[in-house]
Amino acid sequence: MTRRTLRQSAAAVFAVTAPLALLATAAQAQPKVFQSVAHDYRVVTVADGFVNPWAIAFLPGGDLLVTERPGRLRIVRGGKLVPTPVAGVPAVAAAGQGGLLDVALHPQFATNRLVYLTYSKQVPGGSTTALHLAKFEKDALVNGKDIFVADTKGRPGHFGSRITFDKSGHLFISVGDRQIAPEGDLAKHPAQELSNHHGKTIRLNLDGSVPADNPFAKQAGAKPEIWSFGHRNPQGLLIHPVTGDLWEIEHGPQGGDELNLIEPGKNYGWPVVGFGVNYGPGKAIHASTMAPGMENAKHVWVPSIATSGLLVYTGNKFPAWQGSVFVGGLAGQRVARLTLDGQKADFAENLVRNQGRIRDVRQGPDGFIYLAVDDQQGKPTPIVRLEPVARR
Repeated sequence: MTRRTLRQSAAAVFAVTAPLALLATAAQAQPKVFQSVAHDYRVVTVADGFVNPWAIAFLPGGDLLVTERPGRLRIVRGGKLVPTPVAGVPAVAAAGQGGLLDVALHPQFATNRLVYLTYSKQVPGGSTTALHLAKFEKDALVNGKDIFVADTKGRPGHFGSRITFDKSGHLFISVGDRQIAPEGDLAKHPAQELSNHHGKTIRLNLDGSVPADNPFAKQAGAKPEIWSFGHRNPQGLLIHPVTGDLWEIEHGPQGGDELNLIEPGKNYGWPVVGFGVNYGPGKAIHASTMAPGMENAKHVWVPSIATSGLLVYTGNKFPAWQGSVFVGGLAGQRVARLTLDGQKADFAENLVRNQGRIRDVRQGPDGFIYLAVDDQQGKPTPIVRLEPVARR
């Protein structure tokens, strides 16, 4: 075979294989299509390069605010992570599970530009959960101040820290039990005592003052900010956008994650009742899974998926999911979907399996579902969103 013939043969092979290679590259660039009961969807990267992203908030105009647990507030603009973090963030006690945690816009943000942050604050003897309020101006926080500092102490974990708002001018914050061991007389655990903020849901006015109609506002020896108690580590909290009900998710120990309907003054049982066991040997913690005077969870995960991030979907991109509850899973690496029938919750399906630890779940103004993906070792991770794919 002559050199000319070899060149002609090679050209012919290239003419066939090159388009195939281009097609293969294009196929690789397309995100994988996942199937669910009602919708097919893709997991599409919105922006990448976050270190322990904890929460997402959507600004008017399309930008995103994202908290990074080590202590940075980041902006996503035009689909890219702005290199310089937002200035003016309070100093955080970034140890263990502590750091910069939730972010939420004031209900009148469009006119007052106010932003709320929760974070682990250094205090004498350790750290605690704090709520910070500041004005967002020119990509910076200004005139910031703490408007609530929880009365808790403990190990650098279980800070809780989710924020939500009702339609009557109140905000709610979850505070964890700070990893106080469930030992001895469990009825005297700090999460069961009203004299502190361990394991509590907190209700405040938007300026941080205490509403006069809080259930323990007039009870001697009780913290007036308390709305409910007996919680372990609540990392999901929201007001249902239609019914106004307050829903919460919390971590159970090695089993027993809970979805709870929160009502004022009620006791949710930790650590007296529950479905979890102690880490390591699996020794039982509770004498029972329920008891008089303690509220039962609406759904329980056994084994635990380490719930974090809570959403009731109201968008139009996934019509069959409207009204569903979405719960992120850290250890479980999934998004659990549940259906609601009034105040009854039923598990429907697991989504986004094995795509990473899901720390936050939010609905964007565009109707897509956004997820913050976290890496336990602090490797850079993305913010992604679920986009529908037409079924054939």
